[in-house]
Order: sequence, then structure tokens, then C-alpha cells
Amino acid sequence: MSAALQLQYNREQIYARLKPKSMMSPNHEWLACMTASWCAGQGVLPDTMGLESGQFNALTNRLFPGSSIPDHAPSGSKLDFSRMLEKDDLVNLLKHFSKPDVIEIDWIIGVIVAGSLGSDHLWQDLGLWSRSQLSAMLQYNFPELAAKNDKNMKWKKFIYKQLCEAEGLYLCRVPSCEVCIDYPKCYGSEE
Repeated sequence: MSAALQLQYNREQIYARLKPKSMMSPNHEWLACMTASWCAGQGVLPDTMGLESGQFNALTNRLFPGSSIPDHAPSGSKLDFSRMLEKDDLVNLLKHFSKPDVIEIDWIIGVIVAGSLGSDHLWQDLGLWSRSQLSAMLQYNFPELAAKNDKNMKWKKFIYKQLCEAEGLYLCRVPSCEVCIDYPKCYGSEE
């Protein structure tokens, strides 16, 4: 079996153990997918999936009781918020647009912010299995923000564009785009 197929198989095996038997909320499903990918070494989420240790323990105890989920990223990813001067701005933007009374919102925000440090598409950096999962997660948790993406812009680019516009800047770069395999699709000629 190829390495890619083995990783996918491992992720699916882990997901089968984490999959909610009775769903608390749609976030439980998305967090199970991201956690399974993270445990299989996929995505860029660092130790504790980018959450504070207490948050990570609360997430795993509430959503995946009895599962043995490591604190350390099997991928070896380390959190480097020194690369992300806009961390607090991202948190504030997402909190501002978050749906009220969502128990998992702080976990979702923390994971999204940590995933924003990656250099690929946000859904891949988070360990979600498709862009449509990310779209559904953002629409559920941040409906007003998601509705603003009426041109179907790539999510990481869109979120950073919202940060720039909030600061009155209308020309800005998303971090690490130059290494993304889809750079020409996002920034190529429009002719």
C-alpha cells in the first residue's frame, strides 16, 4: 500500500473510533475529522491541535471520552505564532462573527487560527477531508462572515482579506501563498 493510501486508511480507522455515536452538534463531526487527520499525521496542526492545553483536554474529554489522543502532533508540527503577528486579530474577527451559544466555538476558533499558519488551503491545513466540509463548518459557526464570501473565494484568502478590510487595507497577502501548489489559480493572469 502506498504511503498516501496508508495515511488515508489510518485516518479513516481513527475517525471510526472517534465518530460521534450521537452527534452533539455538527462541530462534533468536523472536530472528529480534524482530530483523526491530526492523529494520522496529516494537516499542519501543531501539538494540542493549536489549542491551549486546558482547551485541548476539555475538547478530548467532552467529545472523545475514553479515546487515547496524544498531546503531541504525530506530524512533528510545532506552533510558531511568532510567524503570525495577526493572531489576535484573527481570533477577534472570528469571535465577532461567531454564532452565539456554540459550546465548541473557542475550540473551532483556536484550531482555525493554528491552521492558518499552514501554507496550503485551509481545509487541508486543518485536516478536513474536503473544502465543502470547511465551507459547511464556517457557515454553521460564522454564518454572517461566510455569507460575505459570495464569490466563493478560497477561505484562507477570504479571511485574511476580511482582516485587511477591517484595517482599511485593500491590498494584502495571505501568508505563505507563494509555496501553495495552486498559486497560479489564485494569483495568475485573468486573461
